[in-house]
Amino acid sequence: MKIHFIGIGGIGVSALARYCLAHGREVSGSDLVSSEITKALKKLGAKIFIGKHKEKNLPKDADLVIYSPAIEEKNPELLEARTYNLKTLSYPEALGELTKKHFTIAVCGSHGKSTVAAMIGLLLTKANFDPTVILGTKLREFGNSNCRVGKSQYLVIEADEHFASFLNYWPKIIVLTTLEPDHLDYYKNFKNYILAFKKFVSHLPGDGFLVLNQDDKNIFNNKFSTAVRNVIHYSLKQKEAKKLKKILKVPGEFNVSNALAALTLARILKIPDKISFKALSEYRGSWRRFEIKKIKLPKNLEPRTCTLISDYAHHPTQIKATLKAAREKFPKKKIILIFQPHQYQRTYYLWKDFVKVLKIAPVDKIIITDIYDVAGREERKIKKMVSSKKLVKAINKPFFVYLPKEKIINYLKENLKGGEVVILMGAGDIYEIFCHLKSGFKMV
Repeated sequence: MKIHFIGIGGIGVSALARYCLAHGREVSGSDLVSSEITKALKKLGAKIFIGKHKEKNLPKDADLVIYSPAIEEKNPELLEARTYNLKTLSYPEALGELTKKHFTIAVCGSHGKSTVAAMIGLLLTKANFDPTVILGTKLREFGNSNCRVGKSQYLVIEADEHFASFLNYWPKIIVLTTLEPDHLDYYKNFKNYILAFKKFVSHLPGDGFLVLNQDDKNIFNNKFSTAVRNVIHYSLKQKEAKKLKKILKVPGEFNVSNALAALTLARILKIPDKISFKALSEYRGSWRRFEIKKIKLPKNLEPRTCTLISDYAHHPTQIKATLKAAREKFPKKKIILIFQPHQYQRTYYLWKDFVKVLKIAPVDKIIITDIYDVAGREERKIKKMVSSKKLVKAINKPFFVYLPKEKIINYLKENLKGGEVVILMGAGDIYEIFCHLKSGFKMV
């Protein structure tokens, strides 16, 4: 079977491409830019086209075309597929078909989806459940991959709410982590956002389970417990929270909460606590989730080391929680935050929250670079209304500066004294600077 993926470099789409390759499918795909994700898929045997999407990229004998939700309807490869009456599915539709064939565990929520899904995937693997796991991040324990292909009935997925993608999924268990306004470019208001989650929960069968974060006021206030027969809560007030805080390798109270979610799920599946705690204690974190690297600086600097942290946080609440965890982990270190806002529309809709959180950030210096422009999702009028320069001006603090992305590396090379903690934060291409600094300085 030949499958062509449009937008194959996306974190979710690429996971599905890996799944297809592992099942012996012939895979091709296209994306605008090359990345470590597309390079890895090429090594696995996928035929990859990089650059502007073109009709000729599409194999005319393809059996199926799967496309990213970010792909526009006028995309030439998608139009070509439909001209030839090839079967086309969006990534959520294709993943949705898989969920119907498996015992699916879906993790949803405004924050923590990737980490909780990764923890559950690792836990089930350690418990010999041999699950298939499809993530929105890469996991070291899965060979630095966003997909683990197992042979059992169990499927663990990250259920994304943007574009209401998760309404394509039909799980047996849903884990709901947190609820806060997000993706308001699509949902317009928080009420619609909540309604989408309630509709997703209604996909559970009569004997399904709903795992809820009891500490989240928006989950509690919207009475999710009344929608399903089998509801189990978890909370930081549980006695297990103290034990998890001691054994977890990943910092922050929010990660204790994430681990409690995974533990609760494990208990539903009758996995012994001994296995669960051991698995969670061995979890080393996911790609771009408080990912730490130590680097050596030039010989003339003392101390000669610096700590780099790459983090995917792009919502005000995530930023606040991550920076709190960083300060707790490095109480006496100078912390420099380099933040790339993600999407003009998110920046616009959550403007006041971004200003509030960044104003009180427990760091020593903040550099804000240009907003990451998400192709196909931005409104021209909003792009004119917000900018990183305006954000810096609104915060109006002396330790805040604006820098274009291309000047950040030189700034760091000229200003690092040694001993600092540098956090590169955002869901866009700010990660490229992390990669450059990792390769540009000698690793410890």
